[in-house]
Amino acid sequence: MSLAEKAALRTWGQAVAALAFQFQPNPPAWPRSKPKIPDAAWQAFRELMEAFYRKSLRSGLPYAANGTPVSSGGMTYAGFLRAFRAAHQLNPVAHAREVCVLCGGPLGQTPEVDHWIAVSAFPLLSVCADNLLPICGECNSTSNEGDQPVHTQGVFDDWFHPYLRPGHGALHLDYVLQTQSITCAATDAADTARVTNLDKLLNLASRWTREFKAEYAKQQSVLIGRERRRIARGQAEHTQAEIRAHLLTVQDELVATEPFHEVHRVLCAAMLEQSRVAAWQTELGLVT
Repeated sequence: MSLAEKAALRTWGQAVAALAFQFQPNPPAWPRSKPKIPDAAWQAFRELMEAFYRKSLRSGLPYAANGTPVSSGGMTYAGFLRAFRAAHQLNPVAHAREVCVLCGGPLGQTPEVDHWIAVSAFPLLSVCADNLLPICGECNSTSNEGDQPVHTQGVFDDWFHPYLRPGHGALHLDYVLQTQSITCAATDAADTARVTNLDKLLNLASRWTREFKAEYAKQQSVLIGRERRRIARGQAEHTQAEIRAHLLTVQDELVATEPFHEVHRVLCAAMLEQSRVAAWQTELGLVT
């Protein structure tokens, strides 16, 4: 590359590396395209940066997670993943289920380290700790976060960031009982656009609705099973008071550190509505 092209790449890299400024008042312009260098040079730069992630991060980089150069014991993929999981483990009990920091669902046995900002466009961020996020496989799927942009044409005002502008506590879940669906809204009106973008990015409402319906079906099956056992023993059908008592027990036994806790909390509120309790009593009356 010529000296001018090298200078263009350096200027571009400095702007990208200053990501944190994008989440402060009056941020500088964020690069919306690659630097003005030859395509071959850009491809070589991308391959070099991505190699740091694919190869060097696996075996160990010559610097710590905070960027401090070290001669040994540098940042590794396994070490980063282990530290992240330990820091975000909601239940410290051994073998307790882990929760995905994005969707609140199960993290799974093999969480995937995702690049929040796609490295296809910004390869310099391939091993930036603030751009690495262990999440569940569904959040990282191409139908959800994948390589989608997490900014609006280079502007981050209407977007959360997992480290620089966390969305924890910014979403309020509610339900529509008639359709058995979950809705999510911003707890603070100032975050409305950010919540909307996060919902669209991860398909949160539709995924939470799926879990809402699945858990509803489970509780329905539990009550049907209880009703059949009562019939077999020659006992009277469930009263509304007994149905409500059972559902209150389900609600009381929710564990805040379990996956989909918020979805299940909302579900319990829906199931305890008087119209639903009365409907379930009618449905249980049809059990034979």
